Amino acid sequence: MVTATEQIPDAVRAERFAETARKLRSELSRRIVGLSPVIDELLVALLSGGHGLLVGVPGLAKTLLIQSVAELLELSFRRIQFTPDLMPSDIVGTEVLVRDTDSGERSFEFMRGPVFANVVLADEINRTPPKTQAALMEAMEERQVTSVGQRYPLTAPFFVLATQNPIEQEGTYPLPAAQLDRFLVNIRLDYPDFEEERKIVRMTTTRDPAKLSPVLSREDVLSLIGLVRSLPVAPEILAYAVLLARRSRPGRKGAADFANEWLSWGAGPRAAQALVLGGKARALLDGRTMPSSADLRAVAPAVFRHRLILNFQAQADGIDNEHVIERLLLTTPAPDRDGTAARSRSFLSRLFGRR
Repeated sequence: MVTATEQIPDAVRAERFAETARKLRSELSRRIVGLSPVIDELLVALLSGGHGLLVGVPGLAKTLLIQSVAELLELSFRRIQFTPDLMPSDIVGTEVLVRDTDSGERSFEFMRGPVFANVVLADEINRTPPKTQAALMEAMEERQVTSVGQRYPLTAPFFVLATQNPIEQEGTYPLPAAQLDRFLVNIRLDYPDFEEERKIVRMTTTRDPAKLSPVLSREDVLSLIGLVRSLPVAPEILAYAVLLARRSRPGRKGAADFANEWLSWGAGPRAAQALVLGGKARALLDGRTMPSSADLRAVAPAVFRHRLILNFQAQADGIDNEHVIERLLLTTPAPDRDGTAARSRSFLSRLFGRR
């Protein structure tokens, strides 16, 4: 178990957490088959203190995975099924008239909604109208909700983990870019391979889901989020994150040629922030205290895929976001991790002068 004691050196805490992460994956494997990259991306989001959007067809264990992770981390969990008739008050809560049994006086009291939990599963978030979707905006960004002018802070840590079904778009309400940008990562789930699916069918038709033993506490999770924030980042790695975001913005100085050709809008500053935080979290999962360019490149698809808006030319050419991200990573030079300070300065000068 990782301790929340601050006196322990970061390197030691990172090594201990790498072992704890292995226990987390091992414990999850008792209930979840496969999904190793998905689990790692989800842990990256949680360690970064960010929100995640999980996109996949029905039956891929999205809900079970989120519920299981909350259980292993001893975090309170609430599930909200998003439907066309869901109201904002069904999420954040509402004012109700109550009567004091002693004095007989009546007053309004705020009844908290399901958003008041550590992990909130927004199931099929695109099936509810924009007004209700927007009810999560303040909570996701400011970790609070407001009712009748009164602010109510949410208990830390607070994560919104939303799901979407990509194959049915009738009767749905696509999330606006502003709300998508508040998700640190967009995690894609695909069908399992033959052996994984065979194991899933055997496990789910012969016994109830396995009981899981908590691996971390809420205090440990808060400590690890703080540790991720405190990890150092080399200047060239920070510059690399910023450059990746800037090269995706069409019509801007330094934009990549293919961004000008295929994109209407690129990634904003939150993308660079997510790259750095995600790179730190990925390094921590591996027991390291400094992220490398490889860490940033590993989290880049999940960070960028919901932040790039394709234009008509890309759609006509059959280009998708994954292809654009691949080109972005292939054409943006990564810094030499073993370079000296002088070589790093030379790299940065080349970096910002390159299209």
